[in-house]
Amino acid sequence: MTTPATAEVRKTALNLTHRRMGAKMVNFGGWDMPVEYSGIISEHVATRTAAGLFDVSHMGEIELRGPQALDLVQKVTCNNAAKLAIGQAQYSGLMTPQGTFEDDLLVHKVSDTHYFLCVNAANQDKDWEHIRRHNTFGVEVENAGVRYTQLAIQGPKALGILQPFTTVPLESIKYYRFTFGKVNGVDCLIARTGYTGEDGFEIYFAPEHSEKMWYDLLEAGQPDGLLPCGLGARNTLRLEAGMCLYGNEIDDTTTVWEANLGWICKLDKGDFLGHEVLLRQKERGSDRILVGFEMQDRLIARDGCPILAGGKQVGHVTSGSPAPFLKRNIGMAYVPRALSAVGTEIQVGIRGNQAAARVVPTPFYKRPK
Repeated sequence: MTTPATAEVRKTALNLTHRRMGAKMVNFGGWDMPVEYSGIISEHVATRTAAGLFDVSHMGEIELRGPQALDLVQKVTCNNAAKLAIGQAQYSGLMTPQGTFEDDLLVHKVSDTHYFLCVNAANQDKDWEHIRRHNTFGVEVENAGVRYTQLAIQGPKALGILQPFTTVPLESIKYYRFTFGKVNGVDCLIARTGYTGEDGFEIYFAPEHSEKMWYDLLEAGQPDGLLPCGLGARNTLRLEAGMCLYGNEIDDTTTVWEANLGWICKLDKGDFLGHEVLLRQKERGSDRILVGFEMQDRLIARDGCPILAGGKQVGHVTSGSPAPFLKRNIGMAYVPRALSAVGTEIQVGIRGNQAAARVVPTPFYKRPK
């Protein structure tokens, strides 16, 4: 996910902070972002066993306001936002008329007339244009990313580290719920969401408070093992948790049924972009489906490696890497339905080798209850 050299690289409010801390920086979706600090493995394991702090301010925020805000959300997304209570969020797909993914996103219901959307970094401008293009309801559509820093504090100790910074009782915020309150004296949207497979919180606030918030959280969490984390660990954590990444598992060529995301597609809610295409595909079934697999030897499947069966290519790896916490080499790939059953043997083409792999259930990792 890179941009042409001529494009201006964007920076979060914490860019200089990351550089002062010695983070390894990369271009991700047109943003200059930290990929690691102390190392992907140490940051991954810290998030699984203690806590990790991520700057995810490159993510986009789009706000919809007006009496028919819900109508617009319902038209452009496939989940049923009418089911949301105020203070509740849902994972959804931003759909094309072809029934494929313009993006995936989180929809937060702030009020009956105000919805807050969190979208992917590289897609925020095109998502905003896409929503505006289908806005026949007179809704105000604001591309609001410049007004927010977003930090994610994730892991089993996240709640205990964050609680002293706010009078909001964090334990009472249920999973995929959010509220507003002060954190470290700063007005925030506090959501119990994340992209790691762990419990934790994502906080949104004005960028001018970014550096103090970042350093204060790191200092407070240090005794509990909190580490600053980059996008490398964020990627391995979400892969272990079996979560899709736009541009890898889902894009404008994939549908919810193919991506095993049928649970976010509510065909009975009424018409929305791609509804008829998705209805027909559900009735006839999709030819391919996303599966998880585990390597049977020490070779590592990387993004883009061919998937083989009977010596013929039948797909490619959408995401592949070592799983630092599970200590196995895993991946996800689209395969023909006939090869999708758990236990099916497949091969992955790796540097001229046909490496043995097996289809396994996803998510690969589930956090302890």
